[in-house]
Amino acid sequence: MDLLSIKDPSFLKKMNNEELVELSVEVRKFLVEKLSVTGGHIGPNLGVVELTIALHKEFDSPNDKILWDVGHQSYVHKILTGRAGEFDTLKKYKGLCGFPKMIESPHDVWETGHSSTSLSAAMGMAAAVISKVKAVLFCL
Repeated sequence: MDLLSIKDPSFLKKMNNEELVELSVEVRKFLVEKLSVTGGHIGPNLGVVELTIALHKEFDSPNDKILWDVGHQSYVHKILTGRAGEFDTLKKYKGLCGFPKMIESPHDVWETGHSSTSLSAAMGMAAAVISKVKAVLFCL
């Protein structure tokens, strides 16, 4: 699969397990290739590839809200939501942010850097009856 052609995560709904495994391999290769040039949080993102794919396959982002408690684990999320083509600009002036950024995508529903804000944000969103809300609490 050409990661640069991804526009949103809806394509995942039609993929079988074998295709999802292949996608995971491609995403990891992409991350290693791009981050070896731009820098960035490689380890935390290599650790959440399958988790992120599963979240986007199961849920309907941006209608279902996915909040990253550790924002620097959102690179796979950025790829699956159509931003792979911007990875050459990662963490550069006016480039792709290293954390979820609401101005970048409707799929980024909460801006976070490090941790400990997603639970309270998810509770607030759920109380406001926005939609289904998922807080990703996974730290490497």
